[in-house]
Amino acid sequence: MSAKLINGKEIAARVRQQVAAGVEARKQKGLRAPGLAVVLVGNDAASQVYVRKKREACEEAGIMSLAYDLPADTSQEALEALIDELNENPAIDGILVQLPLPGHLDADPILVKIRPDKDVDGFHPYNIGRLMQRKPTLRPCTPAGVITLLDSINTPYKGQHAVIVGASNIVGRPMSMELLLKGATTTVCHRFTDNLEKFVGEADILIAAVGKPGIIKGEWVKPGATVIDVGINRQDDGKLCGDVDFEAAAERAAYITPVPGGVGPMTIATLLENTLYSANELHANQ
Repeated sequence: MSAKLINGKEIAARVRQQVAAGVEARKQKGLRAPGLAVVLVGNDAASQVYVRKKREACEEAGIMSLAYDLPADTSQEALEALIDELNENPAIDGILVQLPLPGHLDADPILVKIRPDKDVDGFHPYNIGRLMQRKPTLRPCTPAGVITLLDSINTPYKGQHAVIVGASNIVGRPMSMELLLKGATTTVCHRFTDNLEKFVGEADILIAAVGKPGIIKGEWVKPGATVIDVGINRQDDGKLCGDVDFEAAAERAAYITPVPGGVGPMTIATLLENTLYSANELHANQ
């Protein structure tokens, strides 16, 4: 392997330490700890693991984590009523509703109901709109975390062609905006893109965020490219892999993220950053 690994665990650990220092600085001023409400509906195993990691990270950083574990048959009305209650709670700076929700619930009105200044996931149309207008406030966690990874290797964005494979609202679309903000020329590929290999081969910065194991062939990668693999896929043997054929891509890329241990830890670290930012900047008078 010739590519250098971008160690997301190490970088995320540094971010979490910075957040912990920021929380301690608040306490030294006599201010309350930032508060994050995490809402989990149902018993989805993967969601339970993610939520547990988020709550552990909060505790480690000194952020007050409030757990709202609701039964799978929770009604739309009951969930929306809880969001209303959390919106009005002055001790809570961030509200996170773990997705996916059970099938009978509609996530869209739930996410819109979260107050934009407490939307630490960065999914509210207001926050996405601010990002589009080059005036970001609370940024979607995974794309913002990817920028932190790219910054850690001093990526020269200006003049670089960044190709994002995947156009989801959670990663692909806001990722393109983040890279535009940095001065990169961006292309977003999706399921209707013809000749994906061509676009991948032109990428100086390649972001794979599809959720299909090995959809990006290693031989497609431009020599010297930086490859960020957002995909997390569980194989038949239980092991995790990304969207990129790692071994072959690592022979051609200059930098590459592993799966696991790359982007995943940064998503949680950025959530903590957003919560502290919300407390310090958006709720400074509370």
